[in-house]
Amino acid sequence: MPTLIEDSPVVLRTKELCQAILEDPEVQTLRAHIDTFMADDQARGQYDALMAKGQMLQQKQQNGLPLKDAEIADFESSREELLCNPVARAFLDAQEDIQKMQQSVVQYVSKTFELGRVPAESDVDSGGCGHGCGCHH
Repeated sequence: MPTLIEDSPVVLRTKELCQAILEDPEVQTLRAHIDTFMADDQARGQYDALMAKGQMLQQKQQNGLPLKDAEIADFESSREELLCNPVARAFLDAQEDIQKMQQSVVQYVSKTFELGRVPAESDVDSGGCGHGCGCHH
């Protein structure tokens, strides 16, 4: 089976798509939110601390250990603090929006291979996140 070479029309068009994504004003705004967060030591520290607390709670739960009310309350308090930080909130929203964009691009490309044609919006808009998601959107 031949592999895609660097000069193939598919690779060239894929690079054009990548450039279009980078030039999209919405993507540029999302990237700016991410860059702002990455430059903000306080916001990153809050985020890292929350992730560490969440990981600790998850490990305790996986090991069958009971979670203390104080631990849960501390996690929730840290989570609320993080969500009240506008830089961190913009970062989290940007991450979510970029993930949705990525899923959309992957879905369109996958459907193109599956259907043998450019998919219509109705072909990809199943109302969910994909096979087996269970989110019931």
